[in-house]
Amino acid sequence: MSLADLPSVNASLNAVSAILVTAGLICVKRRAIAAHKACMVAALVSSAIFLSFYLYYHAHVGSVPFQGQGLIRPVYFTILLTHTVLAVAIVPLVLRTVWLGVTNRLAAHRSLARWTAPLWLYVSVTGVVVYWLLYRSGFSA
Repeated sequence: MSLADLPSVNASLNAVSAILVTAGLICVKRRAIAAHKACMVAALVSSAIFLSFYLYYHAHVGSVPFQGQGLIRPVYFTILLTHTVLAVAIVPLVLRTVWLGVTNRLAAHRSLARWTAPLWLYVSVTGVVVYWLLYRSGFSA
């Protein structure tokens, strides 16, 4: 795997995280707690691998400029801004939510998970959207 492969790998990891978080939510609604835990741990691992690869890539490549013009430009930067701010916020939220679940503080876990899950999904899905707009849409050089 080369450095040039990492953006698509990262987008795939974001998509996998979104799928796993969604599956975990479905499992917990069906009271399939073991499956819920497995999905959420797998989502956490997928997200952790993503973050490692993302930091490695940008440490070597730096910032990748968006070349799109017209209406897509403010759309891209709005998505990027919300994605970035929430990506920073989601790390401690996920870690705290997982910790509460692992330590069987289930009322607090459920209360925080109501915020964490949709934000985690948003960050994962918008990560794929940012990748597509930046690398696959034809807007960048």
